[in-house]
Amino acid sequence: MQKTSTTYTRQYRERLRAAGGEEVLFQLPRETIALLDELKERQGLRNRSLALLQLIERGMQATR
Repeated sequence: MQKTSTTYTRQYRERLRAAGGEEVLFQLPRETIALLDELKERQGLRNRSLALLQLIERGMQATR
């Protein structure tokens, strides 16, 4: 039986939730995306999500 893209997506999201994550779609200005890409490259991160998570964690630390 061939997997459809819908089946693959559902299984991917189930694995993500099981690992404590969730997929979220954001609309951001191009300048913000460029900032995320720059941070990603500078820090050697795998993806923009990790760059965004890093920024959020820094912001949370600053407010404590």
